[in-house]
This record gives sequence, C-alpha cells and structure tokens, in this order.
Amino acid sequence: QVQLVESGGGWVQPGGSLTLACVTSGVTFSSSAMSWYRQLPGQEPEVVASSFNAGAGTNYERSVKGRFTISSNNNKNTVYLKMNDQKPENTAVYYCSAQDYRDRDYWGQGTQVTVSS
Repeated sequence: QVQLVESGGGWVQPGGSLTLACVTSGVTFSSSAMSWYRQLPGQEPEVVASSFNAGAGTNYERSVKGRFTISSNNNKNTVYLKMNDQKPENTAVYYCSAQDYRDRDYWGQGTQVTVSS
C-alpha cells in the first residue's frame, strides 16, 4: 500500500526559505516519478517540481526554477522540496505525488504554505 505524508508547511516571510518533506511507504523511487504540486484557491493543482529515476533527472516549473530544489533520501524514503526566496504568489497547498511504472498516481494530504509579511 502506497502512502505519502507531507510535512514542513507553515508561514514564511517573502524572501525566506522553507523545506517540505514527503515521507513515503510502498514507493520505489527508482521506478517512480516523484512530484510536488501546488494548488491555489479555486484552481487545479499544478506541478512545480518533478524527480525521475531517484533524482537522476529533475524538472521545474518556470517560475520556481533556480529557487526550488527537489531531492530525495532513499534511505529515509523521503522526498524534499526546498523553497528559497519565497514570494507571496507561492502561497498554496502543496501536495506530494508519486506515479509508478504503471502510471498509477498517488497523493498525499497536502500541506499549507503561506508567504506573507
């Protein structure tokens, strides 16, 4: 059974940093695509960062490229999203997602990130 549990959300000032963590079970990083999504109120979730083949490849949404970093610790079965230079428009609920080799999608419960002064 696949489970994803996010943590690390909270309040951060503009320009500050925050790191989200997604503890997984039942996920094999080497054969799964791991992603972080954000969902603004009233909008569909959008992908902000993805990691493939246990971090061998990564993709970032254009607005976060250079500021956000997705990484994983295979020993801890955990995926991270380090967010630097936070901006108010990054305020959203952030979700961790896993897509396995059969293209099945799994989601965590989400964690709120609020960027304000």
